[in-house]
Amino acid sequence: MKKITDNQLIGELGEAAVRARFLSMGFQFDPRSRLEAGIDGIAEIMIDGEPTAKMIAVQVKSTRGETYTGEDVNGFTYLLKSKDLEYWKSSNLPVIIVLYRQNDDSFYWASVPDHTTVEQRKLSFSKARDVLDRKSVDRLGQLTVPKNGFGYYVPPLGDGETALLNMLPITLPKEMFVASTPYESKRAITVLFDQGEPRFDWVIKNGTFWSFHDPRDSVTAAIVDLDQVEAFETQLLAFHEDIDEQNNFAYLLRQTLRHQMRAELDWDKENRLFFCRAVEENQPKRFHYQSSKNRTHADVIMAYKNAREPEKTSYVRHHAFIPKFECMMDQWFLMVSPTYHFTTNGFRRHSYPHALLSGKKRMDNNASLRGQVIMWHRMLSEPDQARSGLFGQQDEHEAPALHFAEPPEIELPTTVPEDAWEKPKTKPEDTSNQGLLFDET
Repeated sequence: MKKITDNQLIGELGEAAVRARFLSMGFQFDPRSRLEAGIDGIAEIMIDGEPTAKMIAVQVKSTRGETYTGEDVNGFTYLLKSKDLEYWKSSNLPVIIVLYRQNDDSFYWASVPDHTTVEQRKLSFSKARDVLDRKSVDRLGQLTVPKNGFGYYVPPLGDGETALLNMLPITLPKEMFVASTPYESKRAITVLFDQGEPRFDWVIKNGTFWSFHDPRDSVTAAIVDLDQVEAFETQLLAFHEDIDEQNNFAYLLRQTLRHQMRAELDWDKENRLFFCRAVEENQPKRFHYQSSKNRTHADVIMAYKNAREPEKTSYVRHHAFIPKFECMMDQWFLMVSPTYHFTTNGFRRHSYPHALLSGKKRMDNNASLRGQVIMWHRMLSEPDQARSGLFGQQDEHEAPALHFAEPPEIELPTTVPEDAWEKPKTKPEDTSNQGLLFDET
């Protein structure tokens, strides 16, 4: 006689129970056919009853009452099958596994990372965190966030919030100076060093010199044809339709920012970022500024002692940001991407910064990144500072050429879940030499 096995029965009961659980959470759940090979159903995120077309693939594992591996009051582990992992790896949807146990009507879930290998088949479950219920809606929603996009997200079932954009509108000088020059960039730098007081807030391309300062009034007079210097309205060159000219202007903006902030910031050529300049070896530095509401401060340089030898410094952490200049319509912006730079003593680059950086990044959240964007705006926009020149001498009082307005804010209809800002762990790519149009100094 034909017989339905207990495994078949508990499998059907588990899928039905999981479907009912998703529906009770406000999700849609569509079971697959009997021809499924490792995905039992598709869950669709719903917001106030409205479908979002954001899908999650679900695999259900059911049991009558067996205990899980290593189970205690806090959690347990579950070993995935190698064949399942190979199958899920090619999925264009995020995949989760849901564990259903009939005797205590428990539902636990975990996402299957797309970078999981056969050697990393063991998933760890927390009984407090990984219950499949309404509290897990935000975490499920963040699985559908495109990690490589520009701010796309799946909003959770919550109220709205104000988002701060990490883009600072730039107020440009009214005029800039253009001159012919017999030098290319590298040779011009050599000439300026021979003068003993170089400055680099200029660009040379195809025999043409651009700057926001009059080269006739500074050391750059040595690298231009003085009778060919002309003043132009900045608008004529800042919003040129040719993409190469826009790139040229963006490079000039970076060089100008580097010059006017040289007392506070250093430039790291390898990682293409600005970081807070140290004054003395192994010494912390604090920056005081006005936040959104209160007067506050940031420890922009921190020295950390060696655990085994407290008298020695293990490493120094500097606040830093990766700059990107973008022209949108008739406005230039500085995109500020906060990060960190590590040295051994405040001046010498650390040989192995990646573990230190990833550890610090894991501690950052939306609020801390927001605070860093505000801090960088305050530091970059302090008016009329006297800048110290190279080699320690003090320049004459020089007003900054670039000014930065407040970062824009937008009102989001819903709150972005904190987990949505996380990025998957991937091996960092070396992009330090991609897209370079000019010689670095």
